[in-house]
Amino acid sequence: MSSDTPRGPAADPVRRLAFRVTALCWFVVLLDGLDLFVYGATLPGLLDDKSLALDPSDGGDIGSLTTLGMLLGALGSGLITDRTGRRKIVLSGVVIFSLGSAACAMAQTVAQFGAARLVAGVGLGGLLPTAIALVMEYAPPGRRHLAVTLVMTAHQAGGAVAGALAMSVVDALGWRSVYWLGALPLLLAVPVIALMLPESVTYLLARGRTAEAQALAGRHGVPLGHFTPEPDAGRGGSLRALFTPAVRTTTLLFWIASFAGLLLVYGMSTWLPTMMRDNGYHLGSSISFVLVINIGGIVGMLVAGRLADGFGSRPVAIAWFALTAGGVGLLAVHMPLGLTYALVFVTGGWLFSAQTLIYSSTGSYYPQEDRATALGWVSGMGRFGAVFGPWLGGVLVDADMSTWGFGVFAAAGLLGAVMIAFVPRLPRAGGPAGPPPARTAPAAPPGSPGLGTPPLA
Repeated sequence: MSSDTPRGPAADPVRRLAFRVTALCWFVVLLDGLDLFVYGATLPGLLDDKSLALDPSDGGDIGSLTTLGMLLGALGSGLITDRTGRRKIVLSGVVIFSLGSAACAMAQTVAQFGAARLVAGVGLGGLLPTAIALVMEYAPPGRRHLAVTLVMTAHQAGGAVAGALAMSVVDALGWRSVYWLGALPLLLAVPVIALMLPESVTYLLARGRTAEAQALAGRHGVPLGHFTPEPDAGRGGSLRALFTPAVRTTTLLFWIASFAGLLLVYGMSTWLPTMMRDNGYHLGSSISFVLVINIGGIVGMLVAGRLADGFGSRPVAIAWFALTAGGVGLLAVHMPLGLTYALVFVTGGWLFSAQTLIYSSTGSYYPQEDRATALGWVSGMGRFGAVFGPWLGGVLVDADMSTWGFGVFAAAGLLGAVMIAFVPRLPRAGGPAGPPPARTAPAAPPGSPGLGTPPLA
């Protein structure tokens, strides 16, 4: 969007449209979070199901298969969405992971269940970076980090729902019932998203589809001039653009930080209930930790978003990763239950928003034409950590070394903090990033407002 956000009466349609996009993307990310955390929440039930013959090592492998699918989905969508648009990727992702969830519910063997989780992961992998790119392109200037973290609260809300479902449904109806619920978006959500989610007006303008952009903006009563494509935005994203001299070091640092962050997120999400049970807590408390850590994550997202808009996402991400490392390490110590709940809550507040701040930072460091590509590849490279984390957790749990798991995940938090600390500062701390020097556009001619608008912060 242009930095000249309409005020007064004209601002209402702008805010309504931004709210619609944010709300729909929030719901999509909720489904993503539900599907992610439902596996960790149902894993104790899966391990107890003798007909499936799943052991802890298999459980870690399947968690890694899911994230392998997410890796493939994220890498593919990052390049495709900068060429085909955001909306199609979101719709396709919901359809694919809903079908994968239904296949999980019908699986009769470990191999079938693992294959179904791989398919679901492909659908999920494309959703998150695409939704973030779309939200950033509709969010008001100065509120983009908050918009991203607000949308990402849905990820933790999905985790909280998954924990609640596991506690209330699995014992009564079995683990398969939860995966059947995960298939419902195919019938309920896809028609709503198809009807209500708009394509990015900025993307349409950048691709030269001015008539479509004009029609879309007109339907919502928003002046077309409010949406301003950035210089050279029409050429579409490319992987090569992430390795220009101006940004290649930043690209590699973000990739390593995302690897560490998602190793931590997915490893903890998959094995937290099991590791806590092995650490002396009974099963009911162990599952309830999933609910508590995700509620903490929701609060942490909102706090982190406001801090990032005020102080910049980079310093907040460094602090959040360091605090996460400390919190996860302390979970290895058996404490009174009330104190443990409090520690799980605050650790969730740091854990999930630390990774989210990597995404919002990425959106600030790259120009619009490469933003979805950069987000897709940051997410995709992180998925290698997401593959490795559940597998490693399974190996440690299978070897009766759950306590070591907390130490390994804490080390990942420290690695994330160090990598973000080495990311160069933005030209204006906390403000919008200017385009890389090699690609700076000339000043806009008179009568062409917005051509010199810097990338979204």
